[in-house]
Amino acid sequence: MLKYVLKRLLASLLTLCIMFTLTFFLMHLTPGSPFLGDGKITPEILANLEAKYGLDKPLLVQYKMYAMNILKGDLGESIKLSGQSVNEIIARKFPYSLKLGLFSSAIAIIMGTILGTISALKKNTAADRVIMIIVTVGIAVPSFVVATVSMVLFGVKLHLFPTVSLLDSFSSYILPGFALSFFPLSFITRLMRSSMLDVINQDYIRTARAKGLSERVVIFKHGLRNGILPVVTYAGPMIAGVVTGSFVIESIFSIPGLGSSFVTSITAKDYPTVMGVTIFYGALLIFMNFLVDIIYRFVDPRINIAK
Repeated sequence: MLKYVLKRLLASLLTLCIMFTLTFFLMHLTPGSPFLGDGKITPEILANLEAKYGLDKPLLVQYKMYAMNILKGDLGESIKLSGQSVNEIIARKFPYSLKLGLFSSAIAIIMGTILGTISALKKNTAADRVIMIIVTVGIAVPSFVVATVSMVLFGVKLHLFPTVSLLDSFSSYILPGFALSFFPLSFITRLMRSSMLDVINQDYIRTARAKGLSERVVIFKHGLRNGILPVVTYAGPMIAGVVTGSFVIESIFSIPGLGSSFVTSITAKDYPTVMGVTIFYGALLIFMNFLVDIIYRFVDPRINIAK
């Protein structure tokens, strides 16, 4: 177990280093300067600004300096938000993205598992067909379309939920949470349906029924535990993806989260912010993948992760 954990940690650190290196050089190889969009600027002022942020040094020197700061936990100072460190920006804005992401993930996992199980148990019935139509739409329609339509219908027309969300009440979570969770919910439903259809036809399920166990015990104790394994595998990256991938949804609903700041920093060529948020998001995704591997072992004891 310890050997496996150490190997996974080493692989995770290597992945993070590769991602950091690629992002650093790709950002600096793009044309333009983060200071040229501020109107007329003299060459002297431009030189002073580049010297302040170390952009006047050779690229490899900048890479070394930034890597050393990262090891100290310093993500640098934002170029566009003068006087604010990237650490402060993440600490202030990420809680909004985290709350929305966890809320959306909970909806996707719980509802996807329930709908997928019902669809499998009611195969080829009206309930199964209705669920499959809904999840097909959820997979095919982009999240920004779902967000826009739900905002116009339930926010503007019916006035049921707020269209500008500060995530300060339960109702403010509904529209952005639904828009963000619709795709993963649909995917989990299809995943759970396929898995349960395979599980309920296994010999051990027939044996459990032959022993006289109730259908509820057969499904929940024997079927669901094995049927949910693919969902567990998908859940880790899905949660990280939902938490870190809410850029468009945050912009549509004016949520002051980290996603909207990340998009703004890219267009403004704010190198420290782009690098800091990328490293933060990458570390979160890698950690979630690692966590899933550990949880997978406890969900299914037959798996020997030491091998």
